[in-house]
Amino acid sequence: MKPSLRRDEEETSPAGDSIDEYGHDAVPVENPKKSRWDRSWPVIACGAGLFSDGYLNGVIGQVNTILKQLYGTAYTSSPAQSNVTAIAFAGTVVGQLLFGYVSDHYSRKWALMASTIILIIFAALSAGSYGAGGSLGGLLAALTAWRFLLGIGIGGEYPAGSVACAESTGELKSGHRNRWFIMFTNVQIDAGSILSTLVPMILVLICTEDHLRLVWRLSLGFGVIPPLSLLYLRLKLDEPEEFKRETMKNTKTPWSLVLKFYWLRLAVVSLIWFIYDFSAYSFSIYSTQWISIILGDDSSLWKSFGWGTLVNAFYLPGAIAGAFISDWIGPRRALYTFVFLQGCVGFLMAGLYGILDKPANVAGFVVIYGVFLSLGEAGPGDNIGLVASKTSATAIRGQYYAIAAACGKLGAFVGTYLFPIIQKNAPGGTDSVRGGQDPFFVSSSLCLFSAALAYFLLPHIGQDTITTEDVKFREYLESKGWDTRQMGSKEYRARSESSVDVVKK
Repeated sequence: MKPSLRRDEEETSPAGDSIDEYGHDAVPVENPKKSRWDRSWPVIACGAGLFSDGYLNGVIGQVNTILKQLYGTAYTSSPAQSNVTAIAFAGTVVGQLLFGYVSDHYSRKWALMASTIILIIFAALSAGSYGAGGSLGGLLAALTAWRFLLGIGIGGEYPAGSVACAESTGELKSGHRNRWFIMFTNVQIDAGSILSTLVPMILVLICTEDHLRLVWRLSLGFGVIPPLSLLYLRLKLDEPEEFKRETMKNTKTPWSLVLKFYWLRLAVVSLIWFIYDFSAYSFSIYSTQWISIILGDDSSLWKSFGWGTLVNAFYLPGAIAGAFISDWIGPRRALYTFVFLQGCVGFLMAGLYGILDKPANVAGFVVIYGVFLSLGEAGPGDNIGLVASKTSATAIRGQYYAIAAACGKLGAFVGTYLFPIIQKNAPGGTDSVRGGQDPFFVSSSLCLFSAALAYFLLPHIGQDTITTEDVKFREYLESKGWDTRQMGSKEYRARSESSVDVVKK
């Protein structure tokens, strides 16, 4: 039996509940007896930690600009420039894969707690980076090491936080679930990105450019506050109901069956995420540098950061509007529609770059570039995490999501290294018109490719897809002779009389 990769329609029972392709009614976990706050705060606690991803990955772009101004060629001619900006992505991949396993085989809650503590510790250590004897090389080596370990904590937020957030939305009102998942995952990342330029801008104005060493340390140190604010809420969390019902932590996961059922879908989701992060994170990190080039050498640093803040602010309209659109037309349609439009705007921007790269036209550059970013957020930015969290069974969702997200961060890692190379090898070099155009040509072509992947190969995702996916996965396992009564927590298994019946009415 092969899984369907695409279903444009989802049937419903007379009562309005989803019916899976085997004809079984899937029981939603929505609990109307709970207050709205009781059903909502687990979604907030699980997902909002991704604010740290947006802030800590974004702020390093501004720190990179400050370090170049402070240390000149001693910094720019060393490998440290690339390492400082990109090493957190490597740590994030390690964290995603590690915590993906932990969240499936042990606990969603305690995986979240561990990643939160790592974020607090290493955000603080990054801000306090110091080289032996005050050496620049030692300082940069320390900052690189702490950024890698910080990345592990950021990575833990994806499979532990986002997956638990998606499962917790099952208790919310049908028709509103996608928007709340997005509001407390991708919108949080975007809010963090905005503050990652706003905070350094304010600090430069307060401290002046005579005290940039203080500015970059305080900018990194601000990253301690978001995970610290979530620590208490996360300590109060319980495991999601879906996890209690479907976990395989008390048995051996049948990986051969899992791979046969999900390999193609996982490959498609992972490739789309790779392409999106290849462009999104690279553009985010180097946007300040491009704006500085457009403004000219005589422009003050705070103005460069201020324009960067305005650019990042364009993420939010797309992300917030996309959250509602995802509920109205479905994540798959939203993804391929907006990423296609993003590709079209990217080609337009590449064509007009020769006009837009003038200081007098910086406002036009920011607006068109902002629309480009906003469309990306409404499409893959909002929906790729939603797709990854809802297109697999609960039992292996943490690892499935972790692999897809790790591919995304691998794309970000590759992009941060390749973008300067693309610009440097362009006819005329980095500061030429082609140096600005070529990244947009590459990114826009990849956008159109992503749209085709989503249109032809992603499945339809409804409001109860998590529950119906669990039913399909159980049916598949049983058809291969695997006893699904082994699934669920020990307490849940004690109440289970049969396998598939535990998720049917």
